[in-house]
This record gives sequence, C-alpha cells and structure tokens, in this order.
Amino acid sequence: MLNDLVSVIISSYNSSPFIIETLDSVAGQTWKDLELIITDDCSCDETVELCTRWLSEHETRFVRAELLTSIENGGVSANANRGLHAAQGEWIKFLAADDILKASCIEDNMAWIDRNPEVKVLFSQIEIFRNTFEQSNFINTVPGSPYDHKGIFSVDRSAGSQYKMLLLGDRIHFSPSLFIAREILLSIGGFDERFKLLEDYPLWLNLTKNGHKLSLMDKVTVCYRQHSAAINNTTTTFIVNPNYFKTEDFRRLYIYPFLPVDLRLDHKYKWCVSQVFRNEVFNKNNKANKFLMNLLTVYLNPFQYFLWLRRRLDKSLINSEMYF
Repeated sequence: MLNDLVSVIISSYNSSPFIIETLDSVAGQTWKDLELIITDDCSCDETVELCTRWLSEHETRFVRAELLTSIENGGVSANANRGLHAAQGEWIKFLAADDILKASCIEDNMAWIDRNPEVKVLFSQIEIFRNTFEQSNFINTVPGSPYDHKGIFSVDRSAGSQYKMLLLGDRIHFSPSLFIAREILLSIGGFDERFKLLEDYPLWLNLTKNGHKLSLMDKVTVCYRQHSAAINNTTTTFIVNPNYFKTEDFRRLYIYPFLPVDLRLDHKYKWCVSQVFRNEVFNKNNKANKFLMNLLTVYLNPFQYFLWLRRRLDKSLINSEMYF
C-alpha cells in the first residue's frame, strides 16, 4: 500500500450552508496522511469564519491544513489553481464545498493506484442527492462502467482516442470524483483561468491531448449535491441561455479548430439548440422538452443526414471515434 501524502482541496464560494458537512467528511477519512487545503473565492457570507473555527478544532487531524482566501472573485478555475499551487501531496482530491466524500474515498483511490501504477488520472462512481444527503433525497448513481468497450473509459481506449471523443462533447459525468497526480496537473498548466466557470471540460481535453489517459474505478467514492444555489446551475428564464455566450469562446479555442467541417457544423447546431432548452419554460415539462429537443437535434437536423450519408459512402469512418 502506498504511504503518500494526499492533498484534499476544497473550493468554496458562499458555501456556509454546506461547508461544515463537507469538512467533516474529509476529517472522517480512513486514510490518515491527509493535507487539507480550503481555498475560498471571496465569499460574502460566513464561509471563511466557519472554516476558521472548524480548523481551530480539527487541524491536528491533518498532516497540514491551510485556509486560502482571495480579495476578489476570480472564478472556479482560478480558485482551484490557488489550491493546486499550495498543495504538497503527491496526489490531489478536489472537492466542491457542497459535496461530501465517502469515508473510504481516499483509501479506495490509493488502493486502486497501488494496483494500477500506470494510472495518473482516476475517476470513480458518484451518488447524486437533492439538497441533503438523506437517503430519502437520493436520486441515483451515475451509470457507467470502465468495461464498456464503446465508452470513453474503455480499458483498450488510448488517451488520443479519448481526446477525439471529448471533442464531440463532455462525456465525463464523474467530475466530482477526480483524483489526480499533482505533477500531471502541473505539467499541463493546471486549470485554464480564461474560463471562470468552466474548469472541468477544458481540463479533460488538455489532459488527453497531452497523452494522459482517463481511468474509471467502478466504486462510489463521492456524494454529489444538487441544489438551486449551485454555481453551475444553468437553468434560466432567458430563451437563449447566457451560458452559450460564455462558453462559445472556449469552443472556438478548444473544439472547432480540431473538428472536420461537417462535424463542426453539426456540433454548433446541437449546442445552440441545447441552450434554448435550458430555460425554465421548456424545463417545466420534461417529456415535451425531450421530444422537442430530439426532434430538432435529430430529425430536423440537416447536418445529421449529411453525416449519415458520409458514413455510408466512406467505410473507413465506421470505426472512427469522431464518426461513430
């Protein structure tokens, strides 16, 4: 078994209703050699005060503990980088300040790494709850298996193959479970701070583009909280989600230049349609929402028919990661 120091980095912003439960889940880990870093992005509630008091009572539980603050709000990516550059552990577990770790989370990750030393970027299963972590609020466990030969975590799939799949969409539904070697994350420059509220998708692309394969452990290690105050809650009353304009710059830099023209047009069309359906008017009726979105993105999507025809005419595309 490895005996390396693990850094748990908690990113917080106005997290006072949840932060203590999150901190308690870290203190309750079965893995003893832990470094705790709380990095706060200029909260205007009691988050910092609560963390300060909690640390005064629990600091001795950790090999090292530190609370980092900022005088201005820099966004999720900058906040995560602040914690990354302060970390001293060989391995890092990132954790949002409204989620919690299963008691054996760190131990399970380290045991997997010990058995699979080639793995440097590891995900695991997560359980989703609504508002609180009471069993009555359990929604589901994110489906997915590392043994699915068609999935992005297929054992035989290379980092390059994963990159091509990720160009077509963020296929990682296990973001809260990320467990990563610190040196790997530093080698690609950490999180891209140009995108304040989009820290994960650019990271997956940068990792795989640089040859770092993403792996999945088929075990639940994190409980994820869905609630209306979440920073990534993108439901809106606008017909076109403002999130579209915020992320289009990311797509111009990370996605469009690396896709063939036909896939680029199909990608942009589907992305635009999806943003229309992320507003409260459409979300009030899930069945109608799904039907209309499916109608527009599949049956009334002109690029879909062109792609189908191209696959029929060019047999070499049948097994392509981009044209599957």
